[in-house]
Amino acid sequence: MSYFGGDASHFDNSFEFFYNHATCYISYINRKANPMKEYTTEFLRNVALVSHGGAGKTMLAESFLHATKATTRQGKIEDGTTVSDYDDEEHRRKISIYASVIPIEHRDHKINVIDAPGYTDFVGETVSALSVADGAIILVDAVAGVEVGTELAWKYADEFNLPRFFVINKMDRDNANFDEAYLAVEAFVKAHGKRAIKVHLPIGEKAAFKGVVDIIGMKSYLGDGNVIGEIPAELKEAAEKAHFALVEAAAEGEDELMEKYLENGSLTDAEMVRGLEDVVYAGEFVPVFCAAGGHEVGAIALLNDIIDLMPSPLNAPKRVAQGKSGEETLKPSDTEPLAAYVWKTTADPFVGKMTYFRVFSGSMQAEGHIWNQNKGAEERVSGLHFQRGKEVIAAKVVHAGDIAAVSKLNVTATGETFCDKGHPLTIAKPKYPVALYRVAITPKSQADAAKISPTLTKLCEEDMTLIWQNDPITHETVLQGMGDQHIDVALHRAQSKFQVGLATHEPRIPYREGITRKATAQYRHKKQSGGSGQFGEVHLRIEPLPSADFEFTDELVGMNLSKSYLPPIEKGIRATLERGAFAGYPMSNVKVIVFDGKEHEVDSKPVAFEIAGREAFKLAVQDAGPVLFEPIMNVRVTIPDANMGDVMSDINTRRGRVQGTDSEHGSTVIVAHVPMAEMLRYTSQLRSMTGGRGYFTMEFDHYDTVPSHITGPIIEAHKKEMEAKKEE
Repeated sequence: MSYFGGDASHFDNSFEFFYNHATCYISYINRKANPMKEYTTEFLRNVALVSHGGAGKTMLAESFLHATKATTRQGKIEDGTTVSDYDDEEHRRKISIYASVIPIEHRDHKINVIDAPGYTDFVGETVSALSVADGAIILVDAVAGVEVGTELAWKYADEFNLPRFFVINKMDRDNANFDEAYLAVEAFVKAHGKRAIKVHLPIGEKAAFKGVVDIIGMKSYLGDGNVIGEIPAELKEAAEKAHFALVEAAAEGEDELMEKYLENGSLTDAEMVRGLEDVVYAGEFVPVFCAAGGHEVGAIALLNDIIDLMPSPLNAPKRVAQGKSGEETLKPSDTEPLAAYVWKTTADPFVGKMTYFRVFSGSMQAEGHIWNQNKGAEERVSGLHFQRGKEVIAAKVVHAGDIAAVSKLNVTATGETFCDKGHPLTIAKPKYPVALYRVAITPKSQADAAKISPTLTKLCEEDMTLIWQNDPITHETVLQGMGDQHIDVALHRAQSKFQVGLATHEPRIPYREGITRKATAQYRHKKQSGGSGQFGEVHLRIEPLPSADFEFTDELVGMNLSKSYLPPIEKGIRATLERGAFAGYPMSNVKVIVFDGKEHEVDSKPVAFEIAGREAFKLAVQDAGPVLFEPIMNVRVTIPDANMGDVMSDINTRRGRVQGTDSEHGSTVIVAHVPMAEMLRYTSQLRSMTGGRGYFTMEFDHYDTVPSHITGPIIEAHKKEMEAKKEE
């Protein structure tokens, strides 16, 4: 029993609560008293931590913070106390969902570490993080090795042409084996036309993992790396061999270094770093390190090498922007015109809108004004700051190359550019993967219905892989994301951040109705209920019209029907075309010819002919070989060769028609035409079939006839729906 009454766990939880809040408050007070110093461009590094989910990115960032004395206690994912995973939804799921910036101060440099999610559904955050990074640090689990997310991380780092590191993390795990993991990484890197090279060796493995040997300085770093010693005797031979390979790699960086190496057989540490910078920046070599983020082993050694071997914004891959007279290469200098890219926005009910940006050229001052080139609007900068997780660190100036945030802007959204009004510049958004997982959205209450559109718009402004639209055919609100978890997170965010309750169901397929042959019908509408009545009779013919959606004409002869009643007849038919004549879906490719009819000198009215035209059209459709057409998608499925047979068989069961296969970067690409109705949950199903290694793209190709065994149930379902509405 605790002093408070109840069990001891109650006391532990209370202590944890108060400790976390006290720590946060003390950190805030210290930060106000000792704000972060200014770092100019050459002292900045921007790196994104990317990997397969669960490789330890968040805990590695925690170890960086604690090893550099930025925090007094290392957080834990299971406790929800890590700096980078601070959102309630991340605490609930125990995974990273959003990319967060963790500035690390070390050796008079600032390293902006961007912790990106590893789960495939949140790949949009990874793309955003890499779009503002100057290098990628790809983590692999020391037990699992190269996984699906490793391949994706590499793919996106390639798209941004970023130099990269590999870190074999979780070296303290049972069954961790550095040599096996390194061989897997080496083979992976070689398959992509580059060379891996060891920069760290582990001191011990599994529970005995206690430090790393840094091959460049030939020193051992014990624990988090703040304790430096000599290389253990049992590792000296391996370290010398690795050092020799590293010197050879460095010598390839410059002709002058190669000459010196051939002459003397060695290079100084400074020369090694200089040569390695060249080959790493160029992407020819990929350095490999080791660490155990959860136990803070190797943190300082890795930070040293990030400073030494990752480019500053001055040496990073060049960025371009669209200017008045064409494309301009951006120069990372405070004296250049401003060009800052907004890579992330968030909405918080307490803080308001938060806008994260990277300055690619020029600088940004606090309490000033900036121009949003995309919106053509001026924004006032108040609350300029650096963000460390959810901690806010006030900033007076943001230098070229730095990453910062500003609160409460009015119009700015993700993907937009800040610049000087007199020197307009627009930085292009990166290419995001297409969202293919679709759900139909309905509000949970009448109050939610009024807020559904602005809420979905805000969610999609924050997340470039979310898309919403009102489907013009099914009249449903459709939300598209990267997978079921992605959609689920968006719905929870709508509820928690915007207080809007949303429910989902499987979206209807945008079928179309059509006819296959000519048919004739007539209908008389007669209504008498005292006073003037309603009378109208229409005779018409319909026929398929492949070349256009709809054509309305007449072949009236004589005086049976006045042409003045043709417009209401057409109106009734057009309304039926929109709502559907037999299955509740729009109809197209139809020609209607009115050739006869009857009218009454007193009772004939436009509304009578509108009804008669509509009903005559429906009767004609029944005899015109009515069919349903369904959207057929052009699908490209990229999979490992080993999964080709299973995926091809699965496509056949989905009524797909394989158009051909291709090879792409060691994978097989299957091109097929598949009905949209069969692709609704393909995102999850393909991941399951391929162990997460398969992905696909699709776009609308054409409409084709729905087989009769599928058409019947669709029509029956529509009839039941109509009957239910009549009863209501």
